[in-house]
Amino acid sequence: MDQPIDTRVLARRRHARGLTLAGAFAALATAAWGVNRLVSPSVALDQLRVSEVHRGSIANTINAAGVVIPISETQVSSPIQSRVARVVARPGQEVKAGELLLELDDTALRVAVDNLREQVAQQENRVESLQLAMDQKLKQVASDIELMQLDLESAQVKLGRYERLGKTGAFSASDLDAARLAVKRSEIELRQKRESVADTRQATATDMEGARLQKSIYEKQLAQQQELLAQTRVRAPFDGMLSWVLADEGASVTAGQLVAKVSRLHSYRIEATVSDFYARYLSPGQVVRVGYSGQVLTGRVQTVLPEIVDGTVKLRVSLDQPGHPLLRNKLRVDVNIVTDSKPDALVVDAGPAFNGRGPQEAFVVNGDEARKVPVDMGLGDGKDVEILSGAHVGDHLIVSDTSQFKRLDHIRITH
Repeated sequence: MDQPIDTRVLARRRHARGLTLAGAFAALATAAWGVNRLVSPSVALDQLRVSEVHRGSIANTINAAGVVIPISETQVSSPIQSRVARVVARPGQEVKAGELLLELDDTALRVAVDNLREQVAQQENRVESLQLAMDQKLKQVASDIELMQLDLESAQVKLGRYERLGKTGAFSASDLDAARLAVKRSEIELRQKRESVADTRQATATDMEGARLQKSIYEKQLAQQQELLAQTRVRAPFDGMLSWVLADEGASVTAGQLVAKVSRLHSYRIEATVSDFYARYLSPGQVVRVGYSGQVLTGRVQTVLPEIVDGTVKLRVSLDQPGHPLLRNKLRVDVNIVTDSKPDALVVDAGPAFNGRGPQEAFVVNGDEARKVPVDMGLGDGKDVEILSGAHVGDHLIVSDTSQFKRLDHIRITH
């Protein structure tokens, strides 16, 4: 006959079934976890850039492309229509004041200078010839005056004799009148001859003055041509750097055409280009940060040019250190124009995970998992960005590109 089962045996059986069910549940949970690990997206920590949220100062900046240009640059032009005969210096070369940069063909100028020198010499000879002719003429007039003086004295003597003897009736009245007329004629001729001396001097002086004036005109033209001749040897106007030169020997140039540019050393500014969308945010005096090769130089907006070209605005930036050794002519740099700033804000490193200002989503790292949270972004200066809401001090946010996870609410982090 059947015997009742011992309660202890029943208890052991129930305990065994419980253990079996618990084991099965644990195995199922483990399997589910394993499957989740296999299916759930994950990313290695070393492939992410994570930044800790902290408090600090933040500035809003506008990014622009900049190029280094000299503060002072002199453009040297060709004085004449000519051609490049010889190029001596090369772009980028440091030059001293007066140092030869290039030579222009001066053949035509040399011919013009020689012709003008001949013209000056001709006028000098003319002045000397006029002086010699006047001296000779004055000598002849002086000789004529001496002879006329003798004739006058002779006529006066004869008239005196006639007047004394005429009282005795030795001469007729007609003879006395003829003697008187001879004296008057001699006086008139002598006076005219003496007056001709002044006329001769005046006429000769006028001719000589004309010759001297013509000589002066030629001398001025000669000086101008000699100055142009000297300018055909193009020289540096001051100590600096040759930033550009017309280096094609034999190339034709017109009068006034640019042939060289010389800039002063260790004195630069920045010319920046930015989209016209930001034109309304720009104004002189704004702080500017210029970045190159990991270094940052500070400055301020000096001028915002009024014209818009191809959808861009240009501005000039004066630097606090215009002679910084980092600067080189035509060097391309990054320019950040500060339009607003906050001294105490919640900030995190900038990165491709953030897309400008306003509401967006970010991933907060917590252990082996990163969860998506809504955040509201504020100012950004290219290095840091402001978090207005959605994160707290000490949170770790993924700042690298998370576009591949944009449809996920969380991702696993592997170490």
